Amino acid sequence: MSESPGSDARTEEGYFPVGSATRRVVGDPAALIGGISALFLQTLHPRAMAGVDQHSSFPDDFWPRLQRTAGYVTTLAFADTATADASVARVRRIHKVVRGTDPVTGRTYSADDPELLRWVHVTEVSSMVGAVRRLGVIDADEEDRFLAEQVRAGALLGATDLPTSRDEVEQYFADIRPQLVASPTAKLAARRLAVAPLPLRLELLTPARPVWTTVAAVAIGMLPGWARDLYGIPRPPDWIAEPVTTAGLWSLRTALFGARRILRRPDPPR
Repeated sequence: MSESPGSDARTEEGYFPVGSATRRVVGDPAALIGGISALFLQTLHPRAMAGVDQHSSFPDDFWPRLQRTAGYVTTLAFADTATADASVARVRRIHKVVRGTDPVTGRTYSADDPELLRWVHVTEVSSMVGAVRRLGVIDADEEDRFLAEQVRAGALLGATDLPTSRDEVEQYFADIRPQLVASPTAKLAARRLAVAPLPLRLELLTPARPVWTTVAAVAIGMLPGWARDLYGIPRPPDWIAEPVTTAGLWSLRTALFGARRILRRPDPPR
């Protein structure tokens, strides 16, 4: 069968062409902080958390895992289709061996379960776009366009029944909240994320520790109120907490833009 006009260009552009909401959101440094917030949120699903806890090594795998996740997201958003497909294939191969039994619920889990893939997908994309939207970089319509575009990204890994708008995201969270719990394993993972492991030399000779502390504080501040309640995190009044979180996000975004310029890299930070 002959190729349709423009198919070569589409292959070169990848799944999300120039001008797409996906490139606009993922290319913004605020999305990176939103991605960290998603990790705090993801630990609240017992079966998803069991997969991470039982199939990764802390602290050795902390930064490589974070880098792989960020690299996957940016590759899917900006790479050509062949490169994106290769990245998807690698992730799916890893997912095939991630399976076991969750000690909290007693249920089995597998990383290629569409239900768990849906959870990871929704927390990730809603947190990233929520961070960018918080700063007024995009409006509600572009937020919904991003969520609708990201259905393709989720489907590539096997996720199904994905929300396509902010309203559908909120409904999804309302439906799944009875299944969520801040188990001891989840709280331990959140503490490890908040106090990420750093090489001693880096911790003593650079501002890496206070910078990461700021990242974690902003990421936690962006969590939905119900998620902070599950963790037992005290909630100051919104008129105090929201401006402080937004100001912190602005500062981090500005710093990341500055780092990108220093490194002379126009592409999103990995």
